[in-house]
Amino acid sequence: MAFPNNDIGDETRQVLAAQAHIWNHMFNYINSMSLKCAIQLEIPDIIHSHGRPMNLSDLVEALPINNNNKAKTHDCVYRLMRILVHSGFFIQLAEEGYLLTPTSRLLLKDEPMSMIPLLKFDLDPNLMDPWHSLSKWFNNVSDDSNTTPYATAHGMPLFKYAENEPRLNHLFNEGMASDSRLVMTVLIQNGKGIIFEGLKSLVDVGGGTGTVAKAIADAFPQINCTVFDLPHVIEGLEGSKNLSFVGGDMFNSIPSANAILLKV
Repeated sequence: MAFPNNDIGDETRQVLAAQAHIWNHMFNYINSMSLKCAIQLEIPDIIHSHGRPMNLSDLVEALPINNNNKAKTHDCVYRLMRILVHSGFFIQLAEEGYLLTPTSRLLLKDEPMSMIPLLKFDLDPNLMDPWHSLSKWFNNVSDDSNTTPYATAHGMPLFKYAENEPRLNHLFNEGMASDSRLVMTVLIQNGKGIIFEGLKSLVDVGGGTGTVAKAIADAFPQINCTVFDLPHVIEGLEGSKNLSFVGGDMFNSIPSANAILLKV
């Protein structure tokens, strides 16, 4: 519905703007869930493999989905792509079809700095549930309480839950590793010889499966790198000449080194 500017007053205009603002935040989850859907359907990889702009009909045919009702599927995929184009993940050329953007190139499976694992972890229902318990957590928080919204939702801290749930543990480790690959690629390329200058030893606290420490160890052979994390995280991982894995709890003690790396 549209009104000529002179037909509504300032107060009405403010109310309508306020309503639109609320609607925008109320439905913001649609953007995240649409992105998750695109990853699950491998849309970035399908468009990339096509080698040229991909029209909607070709995209629908290439998707790993039930396409018995072609008209309905075509319409639904069109609506999904409208959201993703609006969000900046794809470019739509009028007649030619869809193209990747620099953002969606980070969502390709074989991209060295792919963010797919981190996206899958952060948008997993297990990680989303605590947000539904946020008000419950606020009601229960106290000065002597160390509980978190995650523990409120699941009955135990994230790391304890992951220790007993292989699926979540895998998602967590892969997600952290993918984020670390991107960060370390930039850090080593731009900070070589400065950030790590003079170091002989370094301990990566909460280093997971060792993505960061491996990158440092390879780039700086003179630095002895230690990955320090919970025993179940590093179980079965093997080190190298200047890389080792140590299990423990950072709240009790941390191995000594010239520098401590704590990536957040």
